[in-house]
Amino acid sequence: MKPGHPILAALLDFAMWPVRPVRSSLIPLAHGRVLAVGVGTGANLPFYTNAESIVGIDPDPYMLARARKRASRLDLRVELVQQEAERLPFAAHSFDTVVATWVLCTIEDPARALDEMQRVLAPNGLLLYAEHVRSRFSGAAKLQRALTPLWKRLAGGCHLDRDALGLIRQAGFAPVSQECAGRERWTLAPVYWGTAICSGIGERARSETLGTARE
Repeated sequence: MKPGHPILAALLDFAMWPVRPVRSSLIPLAHGRVLAVGVGTGANLPFYTNAESIVGIDPDPYMLARARKRASRLDLRVELVQQEAERLPFAAHSFDTVVATWVLCTIEDPARALDEMQRVLAPNGLLLYAEHVRSRFSGAAKLQRALTPLWKRLAGGCHLDRDALGLIRQAGFAPVSQECAGRERWTLAPVYWGTAICSGIGERARSETLGTARE
């Protein structure tokens, strides 16, 4: 487990305040048994209105400490676990909804993490996502790439130039809805949010199955 980021944890809620409207539109769509991947400080927790239960994971103990304080003030069934997303300690089909907001940018192996999300989701389970993405505009994308090494150090491993939407598609999730939050042209962190359906098998698992069949 990597060391935590106490300063980032203290500043994160303030820094992420502008995306509160995205949270308020997206998170109420979560239903049933919910897994929150990269729960962070728990900023999404007040917006769960249809969840039966919530399990939140995060590798950062400082983020989880703040999430626990927030959860204690809410009338929710919440379990918080210090865990990385690439190795989810849950049985297959354990959850009806997986929530991943502003997390794929920091996960060391996002493709593996998305395959794990597929594994633990029930058939036709729902992925709710909100991520900043690689810009569609070449000039901004080049600047994102140039700034990413420094930004990673300042922002807990966050990649400005990661193609989060492409990773979600490659993992086998079927898009249902997708929106851009604000204008994309004038920002180095364009945010997209939406929903996708679990296909039941991730890209990595499909590749391994095909490889086995060929042998």
